[in-house]
Amino acid sequence: MKKNMMVFWICLLLGILSMIYAVMVHATGSGTAFFLIWIGIGIVVFLFGISVYMEVWKKVPNPVKIFAGMVVCIGLLVFCIVEGCVISQMHADGRGGLDYIIVLGAQVRKDGPSPVLKYRLDKAVEYLNENPDTVCIVSGGQGSNEPWSEAEGMARYLQEKGIDTARILPEDKSQTTEQNITNSKKLMKEGASVGIVTNNFHVFRALQIAKKYGLSDVCGIAADSTPKYLPNNMLREFFAEMKWLL
Repeated sequence: MKKNMMVFWICLLLGILSMIYAVMVHATGSGTAFFLIWIGIGIVVFLFGISVYMEVWKKVPNPVKIFAGMVVCIGLLVFCIVEGCVISQMHADGRGGLDYIIVLGAQVRKDGPSPVLKYRLDKAVEYLNENPDTVCIVSGGQGSNEPWSEAEGMARYLQEKGIDTARILPEDKSQTTEQNITNSKKLMKEGASVGIVTNNFHVFRALQIAKKYGLSDVCGIAADSTPKYLPNNMLREFFAEMKWLL
């Protein structure tokens, strides 16, 4: 019984932490409902703790236990493989002398780029200063919670950082990463070398999409991300990757 009580309190603590994290994610104002997944995780963990404490699991038939265990193990294996692939591209540096870089859009606000987007733009500024012949495509349309298109907001930011307007090509129609790639491709010369600038957790999938849509000479350029929101972004990327693969 003491062991069951310990499991219960651990699950209760983890459930509460998951709920608190959900509130933190929601407070970023990203406009998505993904924070709800953390509420769901908290509820599931809490219910598991109650089931252990009340010894409900002991009453479950062995075949059901075995099946549930197999499902969990397979799920964890798939999760680890996907996250391993994501991690493999989190430090991508690209290469010098690219013809173009594409900065993938994210939320813009009246007071400027969101933190996620600012990381991408600062990385782009760094690259453009080191490679003066590279042209920058800023790609992103206008969402329902944005004052103007992401492309316009990004172009303004780059100009404020000293990037020549002639080196910036806005693409302001895209609403998804796939559209970012396909619409940006229309602005480039055939066979051009390209770097995809996005946050570290997003590089792996962005490169998959770029190669699928015909960008053969492409590499990733990983920007930083806010550490405290990395668990949320990594989990979200797992589901996005599974959706992409399926």
